[in-house]
Amino acid sequence: MSRLNLFSPDVRENPYPFYAELRRSSPVCQVDPNGMWVVTRHDDVVAALKNTQVFSSAGLRVASEPPHLQRHNPLSDSLILADPPRHSQLRNLIGRAFTATTVGSLEPAMRSSAAQLADEIVQRRTVDFIPDFAHRAQASVLVQLLGLDSSLQDKFQRWTTDILSIGAIAPDDLTRLHEVRETIDEMERYMKDLLASRRRQLENDLLSDLLRSRVNDGELTEKDLMGFLFLLFVAGLETAVTLMTHIASIFAAFPAWMDRLRAEPALIPQFIEEVLRFEPPVHATMRLTLTETELAGVRLPAHAVVVLLVGSALRDETKFQDPDSFHPERRAQANLAFGHGAHFCLGAPLARAQARVVIGELLTRCRRFRLRAERLAWNVSLNTRCPVALPIEVTPA
Repeated sequence: MSRLNLFSPDVRENPYPFYAELRRSSPVCQVDPNGMWVVTRHDDVVAALKNTQVFSSAGLRVASEPPHLQRHNPLSDSLILADPPRHSQLRNLIGRAFTATTVGSLEPAMRSSAAQLADEIVQRRTVDFIPDFAHRAQASVLVQLLGLDSSLQDKFQRWTTDILSIGAIAPDDLTRLHEVRETIDEMERYMKDLLASRRRQLENDLLSDLLRSRVNDGELTEKDLMGFLFLLFVAGLETAVTLMTHIASIFAAFPAWMDRLRAEPALIPQFIEEVLRFEPPVHATMRLTLTETELAGVRLPAHAVVVLLVGSALRDETKFQDPDSFHPERRAQANLAFGHGAHFCLGAPLARAQARVVIGELLTRCRRFRLRAERLAWNVSLNTRCPVALPIEVTPA
């Protein structure tokens, strides 16, 4: 029997039947590409996420900085690629600035941007939701969060795409490697200038708060700050855009929910939780085993690349009744969509707040979304699962 290939087109289009079969027959097994190990059941994914002494995030720095990149990638210095105790130190310092107050202060700007973009897509009627709404909405949040020059927004998607592509670039693809190195150079130059500017004059933004942040006489170094900025641009942009895209796709697939939420806005938080469960923005996360270990009765060798399939765990029939159906009234909290344990996402409250604001502004202006494609093309990524484009026709409210 041939191994499942996570990147095959039929798996990318609808991976959930394949995941269900793995949960039944081979919950921990090897798959392609490259014979990676996958973990598919909810409890096993949680167990691996909790066990940072065996399942290491730091060990995966090679994915963000392979030898053929031939330069340092600041993303490798971010807290997402650190293990305790270093991860705990970084998280404590960053968490002091990334607070509920920060989220609350951003909400008026989020609402204004979402309202303007919703007006635009209603006026145009036929749009690609990803570049025309989702990307622009999240780029505006980054501008507000960090006090950036808004004219840079058009660069954000290229920066994100290039950094996320590093692990998939072949060593002999010299053109693409050169492009990515130039992107890293460009991002580093901009962020170094930004940090120098804030050190000269602190502002009322997250970056200034991070520069003020101290815990037990510790402070964030230049390398720490650069790693966090790269992470915020890459993970923050990609996951938020993916979440908004899934919301729009689900509105198109289940149009009655647009009417229901418009009539009962108190259901919006439950709806968001079900979107996070049904199509999590982080579809999978990766770890490296530091020692030989056993999970679900399967022996994993030391230094094995392990893919924790969050998208499968959140469809686990032992945890969720009728898991392949979209039921916002199930009241399930999909916290696993934002990680678990030490690596639970600091940005989860911001992502939920933005989703709530976006839904509210879309429902105010849009009565229906109709998908204008018989089939969607999907990205090729281990970490996220998102359409490459989402062409929709918007019916005004």
